[in-house]
Amino acid sequence: MNVVCPMCKKEVEWSPASAFRPFCSKQCQLIDLGEWANEEKAIPSGANKDQETSALPSIEDIDAMLAEKGDDFFQ
Repeated sequence: MNVVCPMCKKEVEWSPASAFRPFCSKQCQLIDLGEWANEEKAIPSGANKDQETSALPSIEDIDAMLAEKGDDFFQ
């Protein structure tokens, strides 16, 4: 069976002999990995991801919440 490389669209045989499947080469595999690492690719979560992330507390808010709990918070 043949598949298309997700990066360069080259046709690739899907078999144990194809070490980088579904990619055609190590280069295409690393380019894809780099895009995930740079957050250029992501798995969407929820109907509106921007709305979900805008509701997250800031570092200052977290620090204030921890300060309210006192020293015994982590015990």
